[in-house]
Amino acid sequence: MLKRFTSFSLGLLVVGVALALTPLASPQNADQQGAARPRRPEQPPSNQPFDPHNLTAIWLLRTPFAGISNTPPPLTPWGQTKFNANKPSYGPRAVPPAEGNDVIGNCDPTGFPRNLFSPSRPVQFIQLPNELVQVFQYHGVWRQIWSDGRELPKDPDPSWYGYSVGKWDGDTFVVNTVGLDERTWLDHFGYPHSDEMKVEERYRRVDHDTIQLVLTVDDPKTYTKPWVSPTKIFKMPTEQALEEDYCVPSEENYFNSSMRNPADGKTSK
Repeated sequence: MLKRFTSFSLGLLVVGVALALTPLASPQNADQQGAARPRRPEQPPSNQPFDPHNLTAIWLLRTPFAGISNTPPPLTPWGQTKFNANKPSYGPRAVPPAEGNDVIGNCDPTGFPRNLFSPSRPVQFIQLPNELVQVFQYHGVWRQIWSDGRELPKDPDPSWYGYSVGKWDGDTFVVNTVGLDERTWLDHFGYPHSDEMKVEERYRRVDHDTIQLVLTVDDPKTYTKPWVSPTKIFKMPTEQALEEDYCVPSEENYFNSSMRNPADGKTSK
């Protein structure tokens, strides 16, 4: 029996095919580059006093490159195999989302340090006496960075955001992280890492409205030398509040079946 398309089903199919051919298919999966989300305006420059040892505020990345840098170090053979297996929907290796395998396509956690690289989704820093808490808008994720003098675990069980400790080096807050689950990517271009990776962040508040970050990835299993970022700039957005911004599995499943791969969707009889 031949199936008849309603105007809605036909429209859905057309939209689905069009979206499947673009790297910005899902509004939930606009990814950390934030290309499908409006950019928040930043606060006008101010001369307000600030404490360089207090990072508390809501911050928004103003360095638009959504990754560590555009000059990665050479990959090891193990790293090259992992890189080839990753199929992103962004950048020079982009494939249609229906053919990709980005973990966030299933609403899996973005992971660290990728969750730092969004110029449209802010992060809140809360400086406490013995820790720095980072609250990320996307997925409502919170991250604890302990500054009470504890050591990093020697043999941690891998987790999505790892285990982090920090301390002040003059006016720079230095964070070291280990124990990161290798299922995540370093960025939306599909660069991999192993669970042996170590990450260093160096935060410096240079004025009331600005934080600078230099990030270093040290993962000898994946890269032949450490990968050091250029200085990344975070500014205060005008709106000092985080929005509700979840990747909902039920909505994502509907999007996957109806738009990423419309041939699998159901049509009206």
